[in-house]
Amino acid sequence: MAAKFFDEREDQSEVKARIVSKYFLAWSRIIVPWAWRNGQSVAYIDLFAGPGRYKDGSASTPLMILEHAITDPNLRTSLITFFNDEEPKHTANLQQEIDKLPGIDTLAYKPRISTGDVGGSISASLQTVRMVPTFSFIDPFGYKGLSLGLVKGAIKDWGCDCVFFFNYNRINAGINNNIVDAHMTALFGEVRAQALREQLVGLTPMQREALILENLAGAIKALGGRYVLPFRFRNAEGTRSTHYLIFVSKHERGYEVMKEIMAKESSTQDQGVPSLEYSPADARTPLLFSLQRPLEGLTGELLRQFQGRTMRMEEVYRTHHKDTRFIERNYKDALLALEADGKVAVDPPKRRAGTFGPKVRVTFPSL
Repeated sequence: MAAKFFDEREDQSEVKARIVSKYFLAWSRIIVPWAWRNGQSVAYIDLFAGPGRYKDGSASTPLMILEHAITDPNLRTSLITFFNDEEPKHTANLQQEIDKLPGIDTLAYKPRISTGDVGGSISASLQTVRMVPTFSFIDPFGYKGLSLGLVKGAIKDWGCDCVFFFNYNRINAGINNNIVDAHMTALFGEVRAQALREQLVGLTPMQREALILENLAGAIKALGGRYVLPFRFRNAEGTRSTHYLIFVSKHERGYEVMKEIMAKESSTQDQGVPSLEYSPADARTPLLFSLQRPLEGLTGELLRQFQGRTMRMEEVYRTHHKDTRFIERNYKDALLALEADGKVAVDPPKRRAGTFGPKVRVTFPSL
């Protein structure tokens, strides 16, 4: 089944690969100077790397990352890469594809490739070995090998972020299946998994999905992953969720960068607020997207949460945006709307039209 996955690169796989590769580039630009000051290299880890190319010839994420590194002078001299897959045919093919890359010999560190079960020694190593700043991509076909311990190991050290594939379809079906109880416990923790099974009884599909995602985020945050950002993928008809990319970081800057990247990859935006999801149906028929007018909701939330306070725009944004789909531009638009309606006082009142800089002070009325 996993081999079939690589037969053809669908649009959802392209979106996933773009999100990962764009974040890696942005992450490396931020992290490399810091790592150099401390005499460190940086690393990229892909634990379910696949064969390197899809059957249609499209490059998968490992080759995209290496191609970027070859063209970037900073990454050429500092990037360590580690690729793993449990299928020997995949790793053999990946090695062949890597060897074909023009300029691959210019990298200071030769890519390392292993064949093994992620749930064994690899997971144990991540949890015990002190790592250089590392961005990890964990992309299992189902849920085998994915665990809280693996995620914790991937983010435990300074400068370490990760993205993992969360197969909602299979996990939703497996949460109440005793046969895969060990996998669910590894993913949610024993206490949380048992409580989740009880709480899911009688819920609607939408409520069920929200509760599963909330518990996953809660389990990750308990490990030290302060910032958890999911990006949802829907089926071809746009009627149900199929899977998620889950981003995890300990630092707000990484969270901000990834949210902007996911915003650009979202299939729809409503009043400039990204859906943080890719739905083929919405991408094909954007005019049929049902508007929810989220900016009105944001302005109302800001008036309630910050009533009686005077704050700079950047304080409003940083205090509120965690665990929301709002990006910085949305806060500027919301505050501009409140100012235009006379619902807040702004200092300075005279600025270039349509701007709301980070240092502009806004006073919210007492309600």
